[in-house]
Amino acid sequence: MQVDTFLAERRPSWQQLEALLTQTKTNIRRLSAQELEELGRLYRSTTSDLALAQRDFPHQRVTYYLNGLVSRAHAQIYQEAPLRRRTIVQFYHTQFPLLYRSLLPYTSLCFAVFFIGAMIAFFVTWRQPDAIYVFAGPGIEDLVRQVESGKLWIEIAPSARSAASSMILTNNIRVMFLTFAGGITAGLLTLWVVLSNGIHFGAIFGLLQVHGLSSGLGEFVVAHGFIELSVIFLAGGCGLYMGDGLLRPGLRTRRAALVQRSRESVQLILGCVPLLILAGLIEGFISPSGLPWTIKLAVGLLTGILLHYYWLYAGERTD
Repeated sequence: MQVDTFLAERRPSWQQLEALLTQTKTNIRRLSAQELEELGRLYRSTTSDLALAQRDFPHQRVTYYLNGLVSRAHAQIYQEAPLRRRTIVQFYHTQFPLLYRSLLPYTSLCFAVFFIGAMIAFFVTWRQPDAIYVFAGPGIEDLVRQVESGKLWIEIAPSARSAASSMILTNNIRVMFLTFAGGITAGLLTLWVVLSNGIHFGAIFGLLQVHGLSSGLGEFVVAHGFIELSVIFLAGGCGLYMGDGLLRPGLRTRRAALVQRSRESVQLILGCVPLLILAGLIEGFISPSGLPWTIKLAVGLLTGILLHYYWLYAGERTD
């Protein structure tokens, strides 16, 4: 089937589904029994259309449009009373990992931008240590002097670890929301935040490599870094997803595309808050502790593997 024929035959059905979803807004009880039956029928047929589009037109706008429409319909059809325990369990069991997988290309792009920036900054600073002032910006002098004297800045006294954990959590949430909010700039701010964090990360490691201290920082970040960076990449993916909606709204208006994608992205961001709490606790208590580096590495690998296995395989699969 040609994509034009597919659009001509199926578009009226999608428009009917959109109209019903707009009518329900946040309360599906507004629909009559007949409308509820029609909503279910349209949802099932649109889900079938999505499967067909993913098979025959994987890179066409209609496929992205249908993916968003089905996600929106699923969220409204299976909604429960807000903040009920069953709703939260259902969200983490199914919707959260499904949403993550739908944004995987955007999240992967953020990882690539971060990684490339970090690698470039690392090798440049390793070969030319003065480059740290270019990559890390002003205010880095005290840190450089401390590193040159052979000391790291990451030791946290046991009595201060509770306060440090709270401060780390606050900073992580701030970075996550800033990365996500960059989507309203068509993703440009998101890309800049991800790239600048990668450059800063790589430059610091490059400076430490010059002075033989990189293993100390590596031991510190390995326990919490897998979760922390994964969440930042996901927040960046949400920002790019929103920005892509502004640039390529598909069959919707730009405003409608932004609203729909923002709704999905906010669910992902809020779903990440417990992960940041866990990362903050690990960074505040385990990372600066005197535990062997093998234990810290095991914590990082275990949490990272479990998190990505959950994101990639939990819930109902759509492929």
